[in-house]
Amino acid sequence: MKHLLLMSMLCIGLNLNAQKTEAENVKATIIEFFDAFHKQDTTALKSMVTDKVILQSISTNKEGNTVLKEDDFNKFIRSIASIPKDRTFEEKLLDFSIQVDGKMANAWTPYEFWYNGSFSHCGVNSFQLINEDDKWKIIYLVDTRRRKGCQD
Repeated sequence: MKHLLLMSMLCIGLNLNAQKTEAENVKATIIEFFDAFHKQDTTALKSMVTDKVILQSISTNKEGNTVLKEDDFNKFIRSIASIPKDRTFEEKLLDFSIQVDGKMANAWTPYEFWYNGSFSHCGVNSFQLINEDDKWKIIYLVDTRRRKGCQD
């Protein structure tokens, strides 16, 4: 009986450890994505997403209405590449909440966006990822954007 209990606990521990490792791999993918973003490395950015990646943003317009905007990934890549080198921008990720189920993962990352050293806006990124050929790739990214209600 003791051996059965020990084996069960060992299997549960190995499963939790494997889950943690995959969560760390997802986190590493997101960090690599933002490293490439900040370096304006469009080749690296393209390698971290699937062919049919979806980009969306949720914000509020001047009238106070919620707006859902979808961006074309290639347009996003061109806009990143066109930022002048004398401009600085940084998306500071404040936290990670990651869930993994087999080949699918979700990551929730609150952030602050800074442009030329000044605070621009804050929000949350929600990533959906797929594990293809032992590599996590982004299939969907939706973010919120606001100027009020941000962390101090």
